[in-house]
Amino acid sequence: MLEKQLKRQKRKQRVKATISNSSKHRLSVYRSNVFIYAQIIDDKTGNIICSSSDLKIKWKLTKTESWKKVGEDIAKKALEKNVLEVVFDRNWFSYHGRVKSLADAAREFWLKF
Repeated sequence: MLEKQLKRQKRKQRVKATISNSSKHRLSVYRSNVFIYAQIIDDKTGNIICSSSDLKIKWKLTKTESWKKVGEDIAKKALEKNVLEVVFDRNWFSYHGRVKSLADAAREFWLKF
């Protein structure tokens, strides 16, 4: 189990190293076994600008559909706060499946990565 955690930490450090030099806000995604969470973070001040999750979304949707809803919601909230460009922080999750559907839905609502 320790080896799995170390590999996960290394992947997260690699992703963080590529995006930490950016002057843009960061769209961070976290996925648990049941729910998903997305936040837009200002790294200069350490404040969360807006956040969204699928805690309040109806359970009749599939997981991929609920991720799309969260992507749409976070993009709408970001546009209300005048955040137009972000850097996508996928943490250690691979850019595939549900993570990709969230990113694509956010792009459809004019959020630029």
